[in-house]
Amino acid sequence: MIFRQLFERESSTYTYLIGCTETRETALIDTVKTEVPKYLQLLDELDLKLVFVLDTHTHADHITGAGELRDLTGCKTLLGEETHSACVSVGLKDGDRIPVGNLVLTAIYTPGHTDDSYSYLLEQDGELYIFSGDTLLIRGTGRTDFQNGNPEAQYHSLFDKLLRLPNHTWVYPGHDYKGWLVSTIGEEKQHNPRLQLGDIRAYVDFMRNLRLPNPMLMDVAVLANRACGK
Repeated sequence: MIFRQLFERESSTYTYLIGCTETRETALIDTVKTEVPKYLQLLDELDLKLVFVLDTHTHADHITGAGELRDLTGCKTLLGEETHSACVSVGLKDGDRIPVGNLVLTAIYTPGHTDDSYSYLLEQDGELYIFSGDTLLIRGTGRTDFQNGNPEAQYHSLFDKLLRLPNHTWVYPGHDYKGWLVSTIGEEKQHNPRLQLGDIRAYVDFMRNLRLPNPMLMDVAVLANRACGK
């Protein structure tokens, strides 16, 4: 497997490149439009063919590079069917399997941050990797106060889905604002303060009282991302 974790500083977004060593087919998860030239350079340098660009949800803090990458490479753009975006090549459902050469990503519907939030699970060479978007962050969880976010739904996405993965599962989030690169499910169960709140009511009350400012690009990014970043 070919794997790269890329970082865009302005929005603190992680983009993930996952490639098949044998076929050179490759997917990118959560791209940023301003970084498209860098992605293309890396794909060329590593002799990779981009077949899928996936978003974990409709982002409010940056504009996706999905549409531009599809125009330039002919790849397919994937996002949850709940997005209702006409520009998405394929709308994903819970449990859908996405073949990337000899690798397979499994889509897991994890609403709460937004109503179209998905995580992507990869199993390879005895290791498990979850690309959790804004649902599960390192030592945190994604806010639930816009884009049909729902703290109850997020609680169930966390405790009934992601936290039931094996403890050794590597956690790669959509963002990090403190310099963390990777965690594990077991580590988050033990050390993530939002996962220690006890029950669903305590979690919901906490999330509803965060009082966070809106992302600076929200008014622009959501509309642009519903059109694949155009």
